[in-house]
Amino acid sequence: MKHMILTVVCRSTRGIVAAISSYLADLGCNIIDSSQFTDLETGKFFVRISFISEMGTSQAEIEQNFAEVAAKFGLDWKLHDAAERMKVLLMVSRFGHCLNDLLYRWKIGALPIDIVGVVSNHFDYQKVVVNHDIPFHHIKVTKENKLQAEARIMDMVEQSGAELIVLARYMQVLSDDMCSKMSGKIINIHHSFLPSFKGANPYKQAYERGVKLIGATAHYVTADLDEGPIIEQDTARVTHAQSASDYVAIGRDVESQVLARAIHAHIHHRTLINGNRAVVFPASPGSYASARMG
Repeated sequence: MKHMILTVVCRSTRGIVAAISSYLADLGCNIIDSSQFTDLETGKFFVRISFISEMGTSQAEIEQNFAEVAAKFGLDWKLHDAAERMKVLLMVSRFGHCLNDLLYRWKIGALPIDIVGVVSNHFDYQKVVVNHDIPFHHIKVTKENKLQAEARIMDMVEQSGAELIVLARYMQVLSDDMCSKMSGKIINIHHSFLPSFKGANPYKQAYERGVKLIGATAHYVTADLDEGPIIEQDTARVTHAQSASDYVAIGRDVESQVLARAIHAHIHHRTLINGNRAVVFPASPGSYASARMG
């Protein structure tokens, strides 16, 4: 039985869920999980429906006539094959904790993606990547060649069919043009001290200020630096007895977990962008556990 996921964004009105459910039932499909949300401020409606085709109805057959339902309610919709692994391009600079964590999760099957390559502006993790039989691409970035470097990255995206770019501590600011072209398809991770603690060593600054809570935020990348729709966040408590290096270790662990959970939500089509925010539907217990492994 084919497992599929339908995501819908539209104006909120009566009868949408009933129409979708009836349509799927008539085609011999059985809904196994459904999540929905209405934003009362904007009047927008979001729904994710996971279902199986018990009578062997193909994805093409389901899509063919669903256009009539979509037109009636003005639906912006996508139908996904749940078994299809998303193609992902990872990007990293000189901090490898998130990269190593993602590679481990991918290797043991806890993060079901196809990693089409790793891009870096340094050579630090070339051997690690190559040892995983993943293509490594070194693209040096300077003020003078930034546009050419991004053009190479976009060519790589097109040639590999990458559907998502993950900035696993890639320490370069992407251009507005690239952010626009890949809107909703780039995920970044950063420490949650922004904007209070900026610069190259935020954990040291946090230590010097005696903070009691450190954390990380994963978000979609937009032209507004570190202000895109938030997908996942988490925090960890620290005390006066811990050192600056303790802060770094704890912070990096939180960053790795938060980024993995954000990617997990995206590849399972549980995230829908709502203006400057993201609607993130909950995972089933089994998939949530795999996102936290490591």
